[in-house]
Amino acid sequence: MRIIENNSLKIQLQIDQMKQLRAEYETKEVKHYTFYKDPSKPIPGMTLQESVNLDALSRYMKHLEDKYAEIKQAMLIKYVPVQKKADLDEEMLVLLKRRDVAENLNKELQLRHQKLQIISNALTSWLKSDMSSPFQDFVEQIQKTKDLHGDQGSIVEELLEDDPSKAKEAEIMLYYIERFNELISLGEYKKAACFAASSPRRILQNMGAMNKFKAVGKIRGKPLPLLLFFEAIFSTSHAFRHPVGADLTLEGIKCGLSEKRLDLVINWVTQEKLTFSEEAGDVICKHADHDTFNKAKYLALAQIIYGECGLHKKVLLCLCKQGQIHGAMEYIQQFKDFSPDDLMQIITLCPQTELIRCLTEERNGKPPLLSFGLAILHLFSKNMEKVGIKLLQEINKGGKDAVERLVINDSFCSLERWEEMANVCLQKGFDKLSDDIMAILRSQAGVSEISEDGDTVNLMEHIFW
Repeated sequence: MRIIENNSLKIQLQIDQMKQLRAEYETKEVKHYTFYKDPSKPIPGMTLQESVNLDALSRYMKHLEDKYAEIKQAMLIKYVPVQKKADLDEEMLVLLKRRDVAENLNKELQLRHQKLQIISNALTSWLKSDMSSPFQDFVEQIQKTKDLHGDQGSIVEELLEDDPSKAKEAEIMLYYIERFNELISLGEYKKAACFAASSPRRILQNMGAMNKFKAVGKIRGKPLPLLLFFEAIFSTSHAFRHPVGADLTLEGIKCGLSEKRLDLVINWVTQEKLTFSEEAGDVICKHADHDTFNKAKYLALAQIIYGECGLHKKVLLCLCKQGQIHGAMEYIQQFKDFSPDDLMQIITLCPQTELIRCLTEERNGKPPLLSFGLAILHLFSKNMEKVGIKLLQEINKGGKDAVERLVINDSFCSLERWEEMANVCLQKGFDKLSDDIMAILRSQAGVSEISEDGDTVNLMEHIFW
């Protein structure tokens, strides 16, 4: 019994070991072969009765064999290996190069044939003549009468021309256009961009070429083709006498900003080989409102563009938005063509208390550029009460003497408007400031209050002596 039990224990251990190995094997099979199916499950699409019927199984086997043959045939006809496409592209490039060489050779041979034919005709005519003049002079005489020869006149002119490159300029331009289109169709966008940038007479630096890159769109994992185009033409703009046009400059700036390449836009703008426009500056200013971290850089670029275009109001606005108030005041003194309405518009778009104080105070012994009272009333009319109240608080701290200096030195604001100013202060809770203004108005020479009964008279009359 002991021997039998030992043998049974050994057999049981072997059975357990085999079960463990089988389980590991089945796990590996399922992991490596995702299409593994449990044979104990029913065949999809067949009922239980059909799955045990030999005829039904034969028909299903025939169906699977036909389907397999159909798929195999489709793979041979409809699909081509990826390597095959690469081989075809390489073969096409070789054939295109061979075609270009053959076309150039054919054109050279045709031109040579025409030249020889004209020389032969000229020589025959010279031999038939008395040959009194040299043959060179005879050929020059043909050139003078080239209008009588039609198309051959240009050939005669080319024969006597010192610079043969001019005769092939049209052929070179045609070659650049054809080669550019080929590179675009092959997906070689970087080469196409460089090709467009180096094209003669900038024939490929236009909106048409740009639209071809724009139509490609974005390619995952690769630089934007349109951005490659602008990088190429802007980087080579120093090689041309004329800068890149305004339309392409605007589109290039839009493209660079949309791709968040502020570094490229800074390089393009500062190299001064572009044609700036007001629209380009406006586009950069709009991005400054969305990117607060780089706001100063955007405004500085817009300031450069506006300055090149002579848009002084927008240059001043950029300076104010950057917080360069003293620079803005110097800019105003430099150009001196800003009207009070222009300055009112500036403080509306950039309502900074420091800017308003600088505009409404004396500067270097010169009178203020704006009236403090009119500026406050303008801010309240534009629903900018916070800025107006802050200015009133600062004036209120200065006392009656500061208010009196404002009223007396303000040559833009009439006493009626100062009375309106006092009413605004009273409404906003600045009672003392309102009383001070009214007291100063009453103390002015020639000022008297009138009754409120009259409908056709002013609220206040004054005379300056």
